[in-house]
Amino acid sequence: MKPLLLLLLSCCLLACQPDAERPGTQQAEAELQTGAEQLQQYLPLLQGKRVGVLVNQTSLVGGQHLVDVLLAHKVNIVSIFAPEHGFRGDYDAGASVKNSTDSKTGLPLLSLYGASKKPSARQMQELDIVIFDIQDVGVRYYTYISSMHYMMEAAAEHNVAMLVLDRPNPNGAYVDGPVLDSAFQSFVGMHPIPLLHGMTVAELAQMIKGEHWIANADKLQLHVVPLSGYQRSQPYSLPVKPSPNLPNDQAIALYPSLGFFEATPLSIGRGTEFPFQVIGYNKFGPSGFQFMPVSTPGAALTPPLMDKVLLGEDLRQAKAQGLNLQYLLRWYALFKQHDEVFFTSAAFMDKLAGTDQLRQQIEQGQTEQQIRASWQSALQQFKQQRQPYLLYP
Repeated sequence: MKPLLLLLLSCCLLACQPDAERPGTQQAEAELQTGAEQLQQYLPLLQGKRVGVLVNQTSLVGGQHLVDVLLAHKVNIVSIFAPEHGFRGDYDAGASVKNSTDSKTGLPLLSLYGASKKPSARQMQELDIVIFDIQDVGVRYYTYISSMHYMMEAAAEHNVAMLVLDRPNPNGAYVDGPVLDSAFQSFVGMHPIPLLHGMTVAELAQMIKGEHWIANADKLQLHVVPLSGYQRSQPYSLPVKPSPNLPNDQAIALYPSLGFFEATPLSIGRGTEFPFQVIGYNKFGPSGFQFMPVSTPGAALTPPLMDKVLLGEDLRQAKAQGLNLQYLLRWYALFKQHDEVFFTSAAFMDKLAGTDQLRQQIEQGQTEQQIRASWQSALQQFKQQRQPYLLYP
């Protein structure tokens, strides 16, 4: 057969292939492997060791939970540590998680979001190594990275090794927002990083150790299993919702922008089927869109403005990329027009922002462009500072 005819035939066959078989389409996505899925990389570290795991409902290896996979490989799991929202991810935001026993495995469930956010000396003395494998969303005030911080610190104090199994950051393409001022450090912001830091949990763990953001950082035996086939800016749709009120990609993309509304009297959809995808208030709103929060699983603790008809914005189809300050600025102006207090919890707003400057800039009437300009120097410095810890292009 002549070369030209062969070329035409092969092009025709390629065009007829389904997308999953074409180079560069879904096949490329299938090549992505989380740290947990690369068992050969870390099972040798666990042999003969007493193992603790800091995990939740996102800690999957294929369709199986990491705990079940490790037990099937005869790993000696001593205890399971649970972050905010619990081991199964069904506790409300802010709800205290209690110590208990896992009904399936009989293993002790130890809370890191209750009376204490840091493991006790007794709990750590029973371990040789602890694994962190939780899906984060790349926003500083999302508390899983704070639980990782305290576990790293406890591991360093008690000569326990730490293994971080990496997962993609769905907001990894963005580095934006104010860098945290240490005067405003809290459990919703523990590190001098921007609101959107653009790092995975393994990269961040390396930075926490390398920059000595924990006590005894040099003593910590930190191991990480990086992602395979991952690039920082590639889209990643989470297979499991990371917490009750982040049910889909849109909510996760809007979370950096709407999280600030937790310091105001407005609703951002807790108690609806679309949390973190709407904004509303019972007295006035910028459009005719209406919704009503009610008590629901994941928002049972009296969501803001429960059982009231709210007027507001429907953002379910809005373009959501990174941090958008227009929502805050628009609603602040509306509240000022109606002579109502917008930042009803100013101290909490400052903790979420990691600074009091953002709130003051909004109250002073600064534009988004002016506010963003004030971040740029610190953002550039952070990008340089994080460079040694990055694992992906």
